[in-house]
Amino acid sequence: MQSQTLSASGGLRGEITVPGDKSISHRSIMLGSLAEGKTRIQGFLEGEDNLSTLKAFQSMGVEITRLGEGILEIQGRGLHGLREPADVLDCGNSGTTMRLMTGLLSAQRFFSVLTGDQYLRRRPMKRVVEPLSRMGARIWGRDGGERAPLAINGGPLRGIEYRSAIASAQVKSALLLAGLYAEGETRVYEPHLSRDHSERMLGFFGAELQTFDGGVSIKPLPRLAGREVQVPGDISSAAFFLVAALITPGSELLVRNVGINPTRSGIIEILRQMGGDLQLHDERTLSGEPVADILVRGSTLRGIEIGGDLVPRAIDEFPVISVAAALAEGVTVIRDAQELRVKETDRIAAMVSELGALGARVEALEDGMRIEGVAALKGGRVKSHGDHRIAMSMAVAALRATGEVTIDDTACTATSFPNFWQLLAQVKG
Repeated sequence: MQSQTLSASGGLRGEITVPGDKSISHRSIMLGSLAEGKTRIQGFLEGEDNLSTLKAFQSMGVEITRLGEGILEIQGRGLHGLREPADVLDCGNSGTTMRLMTGLLSAQRFFSVLTGDQYLRRRPMKRVVEPLSRMGARIWGRDGGERAPLAINGGPLRGIEYRSAIASAQVKSALLLAGLYAEGETRVYEPHLSRDHSERMLGFFGAELQTFDGGVSIKPLPRLAGREVQVPGDISSAAFFLVAALITPGSELLVRNVGINPTRSGIIEILRQMGGDLQLHDERTLSGEPVADILVRGSTLRGIEIGGDLVPRAIDEFPVISVAAALAEGVTVIRDAQELRVKETDRIAAMVSELGALGARVEALEDGMRIEGVAALKGGRVKSHGDHRIAMSMAVAALRATGEVTIDDTACTATSFPNFWQLLAQVKG
């Protein structure tokens, strides 16, 4: 089992570029494969999750060529050009791959099976299976369709109006991809706006899509057109370095080319509310997505209350937000974040356990955490729980520990951030 041992840092300095956005990379493969003509992608994240999506489409007859690091060219097969895969499609650890593919494959006129690793096979799938079944999809899975593997016998679908009980970009995206093929209009409502990368990219490729207060709708169309896609740096990956610089005195770090999509930028608002010194420079737009360079300096953080519609805009960043809270002055309370319990692991339980092992004062709530800040953490041995974001969050925590911190099972970071450890060593003082 791979492990990493880290010690306290004297401050992070320099400038870095984080890998391409994982969510946008997934969607660029999917829509480029469904479009007609060539799609060229620059900045593609070559992490294990995205490679699971890439291999799935290659298994369905799509020609995808790697032209260089993070540069791909896709020969699109059109909306009806995918072919039945000869084998089970392995989604690895990627919930995005499995849930979005379930929506897409429900409309294909062939049979397919989706599976994944031991962690993905435990994650809930009925949240997409149930509304897709209402559209006419025929999907079978373990535990009444709640768990993978999922077997899908694709065929004609009909548009529906669906009111999701949770704000989930994966649920919304699965229905929008199915809606590309469904008879009539598909309308999806959410309690809070989840990340909108699918809407932006569908529109960029030419889909007939409309957003409105509380939701989004899509109508079927005959074709999508290939595009040039530039993938910005992933704000979820940048978040580890933003927090790392904030909690280590003397830091001054510039993170270039980061996506600052408003449905994903909750981490910036939260850290600023905590007193963090973060500045956005050179704001611009790439392939329909807002981008900026982020300058961050070491800061004295304070505890705050976090909840409501800010939560889905920062849902993947809460493990590292909890590290910032553990080293802030006062108390931080995180609410409305029960979705954290059904990620790659139960991230509430995992962070309470591992931060607690380093001396943090952290208490689990049903839908979040209560964290009382301390001046410094202590050394020790912690676990990743097989979750890439837990592993990297504990690496950030180690930068403010009084002794060495060893993190077990760190190979999982390759799912989203293959060069994390090298970048951290580069900027760590």
